[in-house]
Amino acid sequence: MMTAVGELEAVIGTKPACDVLGVKRATLYRRRSPQPARPATPRRPSPRALSEPERKQVLDVLHSERFCDTAPGEVVATLLDEATYLASERTMYRILATKGESGERRNQLVHPAHRRPGLLATGPNQLWTWDISKLLGPAKWTYYLYVILDVFSRYVVGWMIADRELAALAKRLIEETIAKQGVNPKKLTIHADRGSSMTSKPVALLLADLGVTKSHSRPYVSNDNCYSESQFKTLKYRPGFPDRFGSIQDARAFCVPFFDWYNRAHRHSGIGMMTPEAMHYGCAKELQSLRAAVLRGAYERHPERFPRGVPRPWKLPTAA
Repeated sequence: MMTAVGELEAVIGTKPACDVLGVKRATLYRRRSPQPARPATPRRPSPRALSEPERKQVLDVLHSERFCDTAPGEVVATLLDEATYLASERTMYRILATKGESGERRNQLVHPAHRRPGLLATGPNQLWTWDISKLLGPAKWTYYLYVILDVFSRYVVGWMIADRELAALAKRLIEETIAKQGVNPKKLTIHADRGSSMTSKPVALLLADLGVTKSHSRPYVSNDNCYSESQFKTLKYRPGFPDRFGSIQDARAFCVPFFDWYNRAHRHSGIGMMTPEAMHYGCAKELQSLRAAVLRGAYERHPERFPRGVPRPWKLPTAA
């Protein structure tokens, strides 16, 4: 670019040549007459900096057997209690950083990494998930909604409302639901988060006695139990869901028609817009064939309305 400026400069002048080529004249002059590099000025040490013997003393204390696994803040506080001051907490961190030792110093228990639960269901009654959600009652009273959901079909296989969260109630609900569904417990996995009822000893012993495989979410990870959370959102965003229930009987009176609607009438996007009942009891394929026949009939009557060919119904899932 500078060569082009020089060639054009001889014809029309420096300023027009720079304007035409979009080059600043200051850049052109600086390139033609480069200034010698200035020698680096050594930085003067701060009068507040620790001397080398003082820095070595601080390192010796931090490396000592007494403080080798103690955070600098604790070291400073301990020494102050002993009427000794060597350096501030921040200065200790800077000294450790120069030695590459600014990582975790505390002697802590290291927990194993929790693996993301990998569960697969290819049909109903293979994988259930359950959770408990709070329902507001009058004043400060709160009710607890226990819901067990089949992951493959999204069918609510069992639910109950109680006035407290109790492991014994959860145990009873799980036991009754397994009996009601006629499930082979040894082929069933039940997933839950790490709430106190979910990890309780009564529930764990029940599942072990029945031969049911149990699974838990990772700590503090809500989307490991996303099916239950999604179902609770559907409940609490339904028109007519009150801010508070007047009594536990009111809560039960609301949930009875809701779960009937959820299982029998609610078209779920995650299961090809089928109802959970149709998926759970094996009616989905028949309905899928009916939908396909209706769509084919619509195509045959007006093919011009379907430029991409015969429309297809929503795809049914084969696994969850």
